[in-house]
Amino acid sequence: MNKHFEDARYYLKQAGKKATKGIKEELEPIEERFRELTGREKEPEPGRLEKIRNDLEELQERAEGETKSAINDAIDRIDAYRKES
Repeated sequence: MNKHFEDARYYLKQAGKKATKGIKEELEPIEERFRELTGREKEPEPGRLEKIRNDLEELQERAEGETKSAINDAIDRIDAYRKES
């Protein structure tokens, strides 16, 4: 896959995550009001282990993207070198 498409896919994924966070923030007051009216309690916050797992998954995705980018750069340099020789 072309590195530009890989980059675009990565940034679209990040944009989706940011949009999800934004929507949750916007709907939070509505959710609280709904829970007050219906008498339902809010779900507990994710545990420490869950937060660490999510952080590790994000790091893995970033590392994979950077690795693919570095490999593509190396391939481009090799091709450029071979054409010069």
